[in-house]
Amino acid sequence: MRLLIAGAGARGSAYARLAVDTGRAAVVGIAEPRRHLREAIAAELHVPAERVFEDWQAMLRTRLPADGIIIATPDRDHGRPFAAAAAHGYPVLLEKPIAPDPAGCAELARLQQESGIRAAVCHVLRYTPLTTLLRQLLSAGAVGRVISVQHLEPVGFWHFAHSYVRGNWRREAESSPFLLAKCTHDVDWLSFIIGTRPLRVSSFGRLSHFRPEEAPEGASGRCTDCPAEARCPYSALRIYAPGRPPDGAPADPGRAYFADVVDPGGTPESLWKALATGPYGRCVYSGGNDVVDHQVVNIDYEDGTTAAFTATAFTAAGPRRTRIFGSHGEISIEAGSISVHDFLTGTTTAYPAPAAAPTVPGEKHEGGDRGLVQAWVAALAGGDWSGVVSGLEESLVSHAVVFAAEEARRRGAVVPVEGFSSRL
Repeated sequence: MRLLIAGAGARGSAYARLAVDTGRAAVVGIAEPRRHLREAIAAELHVPAERVFEDWQAMLRTRLPADGIIIATPDRDHGRPFAAAAAHGYPVLLEKPIAPDPAGCAELARLQQESGIRAAVCHVLRYTPLTTLLRQLLSAGAVGRVISVQHLEPVGFWHFAHSYVRGNWRREAESSPFLLAKCTHDVDWLSFIIGTRPLRVSSFGRLSHFRPEEAPEGASGRCTDCPAEARCPYSALRIYAPGRPPDGAPADPGRAYFADVVDPGGTPESLWKALATGPYGRCVYSGGNDVVDHQVVNIDYEDGTTAAFTATAFTAAGPRRTRIFGSHGEISIEAGSISVHDFLTGTTTAYPAPAAAPTVPGEKHEGGDRGLVQAWVAALAGGDWSGVVSGLEESLVSHAVVFAAEEARRRGAVVPVEGFSSRL
């Protein structure tokens, strides 16, 4: 399968590598405005220089023969490449969110319907081995009827500081609300495992901590010269490069991915310079961000099931945690394992999910990235789309919930989902 990549940042590059890793696909065109990124992934995946472009417009104008396109441009720049891909008849794998507002989502839905193309959205949590196992257990009646669900997205204090305080998603006007950017995955996953339509939502959340008035005494505007740096858990020096030049201590392996975003392929010295001059060395209390740092969403489903979802910056980074309360038992999901407690027998049975260690750079989400790309490439190759369970239509439901939740949070009201889904 011949694939085009529009946007070769962290996600686009990861999906490209995973597609090639299936043994059933090759990348035949790359569009990425950042020279070092496009040249690096082109060399890695053996894409000729004449098929490497600075922007997706130039790539699509060439009308390269292709069997599909991965669109992983910034959140607010999905519509135009999607429209161009639809005009060429390319099947699309689209990074979430679809668009930052209901009107943008509705436009992509119209384009798909009119062009007849296949479009899938990267809701990777649907494709993890753990999700597959959980749905099998629920279908077999492991806990009877699902009555309610508690779900936690523990973003992680340093991950939140990287992406939502210092990084690309720090301001709604430049990207999208935090719930849409980070948690569309979770809202979508809840509907997938509950298996019924969401009806109405309430939500609360705000920006509580990453504000100028919360800064430690004596803090300066940049971590590299801050008197309070040593006692700040959000220090960029602590997050990206524990140790200072000239010792050149390596970054924590769990955070090396983020250090590479700050200074791709750099050295300890160049990383230090990036922190001293670039956005990722700024004080988290400097006041330039405006997205919420914690939010709760309550969802009422049409069969009477309820879900309570919490997303918060203030955790150690780790896997999502879920509790499912059923009529005949309870399920606990934590650290890649599912435990089922049976009310009748009083026994608890553990079901470890199949291991899903990353095998290509940038692969994440406990095997979900790989599962998604494998399903999409297989559908392109064989024409059977039954394995692609995150089509645009399903994703529009999740986006409607998020838009309704944001209105509920701002108004302090219970908001029907239908008011948004009817506009998509």
